[in-house]
Amino acid sequence: MMPASRRRNVVFIVTAVGVAGIIYVLSSRRPSNALMPTMFAPSVAVGVVTKGDLPLELQALGTVTPLSTVTVKSRISGYLTAVIFKEGQMVRKGELLAQIDPRPYEAALAQFQGQLIKDQALLRNAQLDLTRHERLLAQDSTSQQNFDTATATVSQLEGTVKSDQALVDAQRLDVAYCHIVAPIDGRAGLRQVDSGNYVQPTDANGLVVITQIQPISVIFTIPQAQLGPVLKRLRSDVALPVVTYDSNDTTLLDRGVLDTLDNQIDISTGTVKLRAVFPNRDGDLFPNQFVNTRLLVDTQHDALLVPTTAIRYGTPGPYVYRMRGDDTVAVQVIAAGASHDGRTMVLEGLSTGDRVVVDGIDRLSDGIRVAIRPSTLRSVADNP
Repeated sequence: MMPASRRRNVVFIVTAVGVAGIIYVLSSRRPSNALMPTMFAPSVAVGVVTKGDLPLELQALGTVTPLSTVTVKSRISGYLTAVIFKEGQMVRKGELLAQIDPRPYEAALAQFQGQLIKDQALLRNAQLDLTRHERLLAQDSTSQQNFDTATATVSQLEGTVKSDQALVDAQRLDVAYCHIVAPIDGRAGLRQVDSGNYVQPTDANGLVVITQIQPISVIFTIPQAQLGPVLKRLRSDVALPVVTYDSNDTTLLDRGVLDTLDNQIDISTGTVKLRAVFPNRDGDLFPNQFVNTRLLVDTQHDALLVPTTAIRYGTPGPYVYRMRGDDTVAVQVIAAGASHDGRTMVLEGLSTGDRVVVDGIDRLSDGIRVAIRPSTLRSVADNP
C-alpha cells in the first residue's frame, strides 16, 4: 500500500494539473475585442458622410463704430435760454436742440439793416447825378472831370451797399445760430450744459454729443493671408454678407454687408481692418460694443461633409473612426478643410455614404466592435 503522505502529494499534483487545464481552455476560448458580444461593446452615435454646400466664413472680433459722431457746439456766444432735447433721445437732422438768447443779435441786425437802407438811398441819388452828368456832357454843358467824379461816387456807394448787405447777411446768420439744431440723425448723449449757462464756440465739451445709430458699422480685422479671397470677391462687385453675434457668440444681433477695407496692412499685427455696415433697426448694436463677426466669403458647393464632432487629432493628423460592415471601427486618417456650424469639409480619406462615429469616441480603439445607439444614424445634412 502507498504511504499516506505520498497519496496526498499525488492528489495535489492531479488537482493542480486539472485547474491549469481548465484555465488554459477558458483562456483559449476568450473572444477578442473585435468579437466581443454586443452587450459588452461601447455604445456610439453614428453619422453618415454626405455632399452639400458649405459656407466659407471668416470669424473675427469686431467693435461697433458709428458712421458719424458729432459734438454739437454753439456757433455764437450767448446765454442759453432753453434746452429742448432729452438725454438719450433719438433726434432728426435739423431738429431744434437748444435756444440762445437772440435779442443782442436781432438788435445788431436791425442796426445793419438801417445802415444798408441809408447807403442804398445815397447810391440811388448818386446814380441820378451820374445820369444828369451824362446828359450834360453830351450837351457839352459840364466837364469830363465832373462826369468822372460822379461815376466814381456811384462805384464807391455800390461797394458800400454790398458791404452793408454782407453785414446784414452775417447778422441774420448769427440770429439763425441762436437756434441750435441737430446736424445729423442719431441718439443724443448726456447734456453738457444747462439752461442759463453762457456758451461760446470755444467750449471744449459742447452742448451734447450725437451718435448716428441707424445705420451703424462694425470694424473688424482679418489676417493678411485671408485677404486675397476677400479682394477677389470685392472686385467682382459681389455684396459679401456679414452677421454679428454677441460677445458670447450665441445671440444673433444683426445682418449686414461688407462696405470697405483699409488701404494698408498693419505691420505690427499682420492684419487688415474691414468695415461692415448694418441697418441696426432694433438698436441691438451699441457704439463701442465688442461683437463676434462672421464674413461669408464664398460657398463651397458639392463638398464632402462630415460632422465636426467626429474628427480627432493625433500624430498622423486629423482622423475619424469609420464604421465597417461588421460593426467594428477603423481609424481613418483624413484631410480636413473649412468648418461651419458643426460640419467640416473632407478633402481626402472618406467617401459619400461612409459612416463615422460622432459620439462615444473616447472609449474606442482600432478594430473594436461597437453598438450603434438607436435612432442616431443620420447624415451630415440632417445635422447642420
